[in-house]
Amino acid sequence: MKKNLYLLLLLCCAIPDGFAQLHSVSLEQIDSLQRIEKRKTIVFIQTYWCQFCHAMKNTTFKNEEIIKELNTAFYFVNFNAEEKRTVVFNKTTFQFKSTGNNTGTHELAIALGTINKQLNFPVLCVLNSENEIIFQHSGYLKPKELKLILAKLKE
Repeated sequence: MKKNLYLLLLLCCAIPDGFAQLHSVSLEQIDSLQRIEKRKTIVFIQTYWCQFCHAMKNTTFKNEEIIKELNTAFYFVNFNAEEKRTVVFNKTTFQFKSTGNNTGTHELAIALGTINKQLNFPVLCVLNSENEIIFQHSGYLKPKELKLILAKLKE
């Protein structure tokens, strides 16, 4: 048993930084997290069918510098715009709005992701510690572009 424990500890210590994982929280957790530590919240609004959403997940959000920055300075939420469950956020209840057979959009995705009366994926929405929208961006962001945005948000 001790041998297994030592082996496990050795493996944990030997894992290189290249295995950093982006820590994601749910929107329902934000209020309680803000009471512990005030931070801006980055909400990544995406769908499963969106190619640019998948590209961002596989490149931008796998970048070690971005992962480190998001994990240490922000709360990160990965939100599926076609989520079917009811979400209570900021004392408001949001639900999935059906537009046909197995299609529709969550009201929260509409509330946080609509820019110029349009909802185009992916959307990066930044909330301040009072859950007010302070920045929105629609479309794919390269790691370098997101790094610049995150640096500005920390100012």
